Amino acid sequence: MDNWITATQAARLRAAVDPLVIDLGFGASAVTTVELIARLRRVRADVRVAGVEIDPERVAGAQADAGPPQLTFVHGGFELAGLQPVLVRAANVLRQYDEGAAAQAWETMRSRLAAGGAIVEGTCDELGRRAWWVLLEADGPVSVTVACKPATIRTPGELADRLPKALIHRNVPGEPIYRFLADFDLAWASAAPFAAFGARQRWVTAARAMAADWPVDVSRVRHGELTVAWAAVAPR
Repeated sequence: MDNWITATQAARLRAAVDPLVIDLGFGASAVTTVELIARLRRVRADVRVAGVEIDPERVAGAQADAGPPQLTFVHGGFELAGLQPVLVRAANVLRQYDEGAAAQAWETMRSRLAAGGAIVEGTCDELGRRAWWVLLEADGPVSVTVACKPATIRTPGELADRLPKALIHRNVPGEPIYRFLADFDLAWASAAPFAAFGARQRWVTAARAMAADWPVDVSRVRHGELTVAWAAVAPR
């Protein structure tokens, strides 16, 4: 997720009057927030990152890693601690909420963004090898990205267990996300001969084949990623 953010959201961060980024729900350790600012500094040296957590004890424990004003840790939730960031990363935050609460969280976060800001909200496995995330702007969701280490999957369809909350209960017949994954599985099967050149080449071939029927961005397929327009897979 971080590499995708630095690659695709660099222009947004560089254009920001105030380059403030929030790592929402950083968890029991501040390590992911520390890693995030290190990566974002390659895009903009004066970036500021605030780790925001609902648990005061976690905020207190993270202070040892703080380096104000560029790296801070504060108490807060979906209201983003009253801050107005240009970017929000929310990884593995909404999985425990029901769909209605997750939708409300999206709305709350979007209302707190700085002008031109965006949110990257998604879910990954424990090792970060399987992930989905949604890009949201002030007006709503823009795209959804699936990412994996291709050598670790049998089919793209098995990545469904990490769908973001907005889509995970929609992976059923009749819903666009179900058809998207079914088509990806067919493309993957058709790309089987390319497995001789490695799982990554098979992923690249399958992902590019999806462009025949889906509004996908294949610019980062070599990184094990595929982005599709939200409107194409949004719940019906």
